[in-house]
Amino acid sequence: MHKGRLEAFSDGVIAIIITIMVLELKLPDGSDLHALHELLPEFLAYALSFLYVGIYWNNHHHLFQAVQHIRGAVLWANLHLLFWLSLFPLATRWLGLGERKDPGIGEYHLSTVPVVVYGGVLLMAGIAYYILVRVLLAHHGPGSTLAKALDSDFKGKISLVIYAAGIALAFYRPWLGNALYLVVAFIWLCPDRRIEKTLGQ
Repeated sequence: MHKGRLEAFSDGVIAIIITIMVLELKLPDGSDLHALHELLPEFLAYALSFLYVGIYWNNHHHLFQAVQHIRGAVLWANLHLLFWLSLFPLATRWLGLGERKDPGIGEYHLSTVPVVVYGGVLLMAGIAYYILVRVLLAHHGPGSTLAKALDSDFKGKISLVIYAAGIALAFYRPWLGNALYLVVAFIWLCPDRRIEKTLGQ
């Protein structure tokens, strides 16, 4: 099967996910800086999720540049990834709400359960992407361009470990969980050039 429809469908779903996330942002209740301060936790959660969705779109695009053709198992693995990505708006909204310490001054602190759930969604999306890569490698074979480009996939494996550590630490200190989620985002912020390099050769 040709990969074109899968890429187009995935791009459409990811675009909708970003649109839903931005529509979940509330308008400020006033016209001063204090009103913006009230929205800061939600905006920071949105910014983190936007970064993550962008990273997944970027890597998905690069991945399929080395894919020649697909089969049914690839379609299902891709849908599995899109399922977890589609939960980003819900997890982002919950993470951004926080708990207000004092309604009079608008201070927030992170709640444990939303941070753990957010990390769980990140972890499952990472696992889903890893599965998609494995299915594509099995379909194309060990001597394919894709196999040469991806090699050991250290970044993918270490990311799953950091997600799991972040979830565990969130039960102790929620901000530590968020800090580790941000670390993974920075790891992937630099584009993975293995595929481009292999295709260039």
